[in-house]
Amino acid sequence: MDALAASPLGWLCMGVTVLFGATVLRMAKRSPVEKGSMLLWSLLPALLGLLCGSVLGACGGLLVFCGVCLISSMYLGGTAPLPVGDKAVLVTGSDTGIGHALAKYLDNLGFIVFAGVLNKDGPGAEDLRQTCSQRLSLLQLDITNPTQYPVITAMCVLLFPGLWGVVNNAGILGFPADGELLPMSVYRQCMEVNFFGAVEVSKTFLPLLRKSQGRLVNVSSMAGGIPLPRYAAYGASKAALSMFSGVMRQELSKWGIKVAAIQPSGFRTESVHVRLLVEHLPADVRQDYGEDYLLGLKSYLPQIPACCDADLSPVLSSILHALLARRPHGLYTPGRGAYVFLCIFCYFPFWLYDFFIRKLMSIESVPRALRTLEAENKNL
Repeated sequence: MDALAASPLGWLCMGVTVLFGATVLRMAKRSPVEKGSMLLWSLLPALLGLLCGSVLGACGGLLVFCGVCLISSMYLGGTAPLPVGDKAVLVTGSDTGIGHALAKYLDNLGFIVFAGVLNKDGPGAEDLRQTCSQRLSLLQLDITNPTQYPVITAMCVLLFPGLWGVVNNAGILGFPADGELLPMSVYRQCMEVNFFGAVEVSKTFLPLLRKSQGRLVNVSSMAGGIPLPRYAAYGASKAALSMFSGVMRQELSKWGIKVAAIQPSGFRTESVHVRLLVEHLPADVRQDYGEDYLLGLKSYLPQIPACCDADLSPVLSSILHALLARRPHGLYTPGRGAYVFLCIFCYFPFWLYDFFIRKLMSIESVPRALRTLEAENKNL
């Protein structure tokens, strides 16, 4: 190490490191995405060069340093985001939650935003009118009503001839309950909004995305990547959306369209949900589960926001990266634990994952029939 520091090659290595690092710092300051990743790649050449220099000597260290600098430069060249310019993005579900925050976020960055709202006269739409610039246009869009799509497409083309991105964000939660207890109407409604609606929107605007070689971003959920108790209907619809995103990513690459799926963990949004109607349940099912168990499910929904993160910035940053990165990821997992849970599910035994999730979600309520059976076994 001392020989490397004392040699001209060592000083050259140090000088190039400083210059390279300063350039990357300047890029990171101007870039709205992946600053941490850029800084890491700026430090990597120096660290590896010093390590190899202490082992291989000055010449070996310099060779390693130059090689890693070349690789880092290629990587950083790919991570530099595309300019916002006059890029136009359609965001569905902009009334509340992630879609509402995203419409504001993109408008603030200079995008031309088409904010699809279910109710153009609602409080969410009014807030967008009051707080956003003239670049944002509100569109009355019910994604379950395909008859609106030709009108929306014509309006987008009329207002702005090019469309860079489509963000399928609109969705509903359904009702968090055991899959056996959910009526088929909840399953159908979740699929209609969370999956079929997103597919319809994608198919409608893909001709415009092919012309711009733009981006298709589908907001799925962590529940679409891993099984979570009480989210059978919601998780199944989001899993379908995630799979659709993966297939579209493969098929649309030949057109130059980049497709990404966003699978956030728990974030505090105003997701639309439906009531759990216990009246539809067969008498034997109601008896086995018990009224106290069913009442516990109804009280579970108001408790969900307390377990969720109110800061939506990780999700917004991921969507922005998917829209502007030259090489966007196929899958983003923003939020606490989203990627960790996915890894545990993929690489560990199912019994360990099930135990982990059961403890994490603190599902302690037991159906009446199981409590009775347990009491009888104790008395034997």
